[in-house]
Amino acid sequence: MEKDLVQKRFLWGLLLSWTPWVPTLFGVGWVVVGVLNSKATGIAVVAGGIAELLVWWGITATLISQIAAIIWLARSFSTTHIWRSLVAAASIFASTVTLFLVCAFLFWGHRIWEHAASR
Repeated sequence: MEKDLVQKRFLWGLLLSWTPWVPTLFGVGWVVVGVLNSKATGIAVVAGGIAELLVWWGITATLISQIAAIIWLARSFSTTHIWRSLVAAASIFASTVTLFLVCAFLFWGHRIWEHAASR
């Protein structure tokens, strides 16, 4: 039993330690592609790319943390602790609303960006 718990903690720690690198690597790739496509140089190009990287990293971190929170809170329901279950249900609702808003903003932002680019 203890060995399984240690294994789970290790896997969660491994996952959480490497998760930030995924959007970071994609962001660095976008910065390089943006600089090569625009043939521009200077600190403004690099700053714009880094800002985009941080935005995507923040969105990704928000999505991951909200999904993890929903999973952990769903596992914490108890028939003996009614207040804890009520707080968990309210928190799951708040996390679901956050996920919906982030996904809606990403969807509509992408649609607006496509519409502006087609002009």
